[in-house]
Amino acid sequence: MSDYIRQQVEARAKAWEEAKALLDSAAAEKRDLSGEENQTYDRIMADLDERSLVIETMNAQADRENRAAEAMKGFETQVKTQPTVQAIDESELIRSLARGEIRSHSFEKRDVTKSSTGAPVPTSFYDQVLLLARHIGPMLETSTILNTAGGENLQIPSLSAYSTGTVTSEAAAFGESDPTFNAFKTLGAFKFGFLTQISREMVEDSGVDILGFLATQTGNALGFAVNTALTTGTGTVQPTGIVSASAAGVTGSTAVSGAFTADNIIDLVYSVDTAGRTLPGVGFQMNSKSIGAVRKLKDTAGNYVFSPALSGDKRDLILGYEVYENPAMADPATSAKSVIFGHLPSYYVRQVGGLRLDRSDDFAFQNDLITFRATMRIDGNLIQTSHVKHFAGGAS
Repeated sequence: MSDYIRQQVEARAKAWEEAKALLDSAAAEKRDLSGEENQTYDRIMADLDERSLVIETMNAQADRENRAAEAMKGFETQVKTQPTVQAIDESELIRSLARGEIRSHSFEKRDVTKSSTGAPVPTSFYDQVLLLARHIGPMLETSTILNTAGGENLQIPSLSAYSTGTVTSEAAAFGESDPTFNAFKTLGAFKFGFLTQISREMVEDSGVDILGFLATQTGNALGFAVNTALTTGTGTVQPTGIVSASAAGVTGSTAVSGAFTADNIIDLVYSVDTAGRTLPGVGFQMNSKSIGAVRKLKDTAGNYVFSPALSGDKRDLILGYEVYENPAMADPATSAKSVIFGHLPSYYVRQVGGLRLDRSDDFAFQNDLITFRATMRIDGNLIQTSHVKHFAGGAS
């Protein structure tokens, strides 16, 4: 698998050089791309995105295989006599829900470790859902996740100023300097959920992968809703999104419909203080349209600010920082916050328990449909607002 990933990375790097050659040629002749060149450029960009998805998928598969192999060390004999006990149990739990043998169940996240009971499996139902949700948006990947059993308010402090030291003369008294705190950020638990229905024939057909079906439906439905709220939520009847809570970093020029320049991106990086930029987890978030625009930008020395990943386990870089594609981010437009940069783990996500799945035979009785309800309780906020800044398009 590693050879295949390496081939994809090399092909992606080659395609990027081809795209740069097109842009450089047009720039040298002081003209825009021709119609044919635009088609070629779009084809190359689509190829870059497709190979990125392949690399990400293959890396995820390799990671699951590695975790399963690690967990199996020392348990080879037991695995042979007790094959995939946990996977069977979770599938049967969902089938039991479908058959009406049990009415509800809460799926909680479990790590695969050597101490796990039964034979280890690559993913559980909960893991499959989160994996799909992360493909839909990065907020469950880049944020700090707090898992709590109850949904009572959770207060989190943050600093507004550090203690400061001063030069002190011999035998003189030291001055007191205490840190100051912002008001507490309170995380509650907003409830996200949806209903999905399946026919009784589908349930009774033992060949149907109900586990995969429900995981796909739940991952897409909750993934879109949760990622959008954690990105642009207003904080009233939903979480306060990272974009909504971010501080102003750079405002674009007027009369350019909200477009950003290479200088704007550079200024946005340095609008975050040194301490914030040096923490692990610093990066950009923007949608695919903005990433496409960044790929064409050069600094004053003629260097592209975007560079593709050079290995399968890395992300693309902008000015040396990782970039995360977030479909919930706004397109570049007048007054739109289309790009954020900073220490992304400064955004905290509070999750209550696990994913809950309930079943009803009565809701759609006349159609002989079985209704499933999936719910997740979650909240989020940017705890240290100075750590994440946004670019906003200039006024018209």
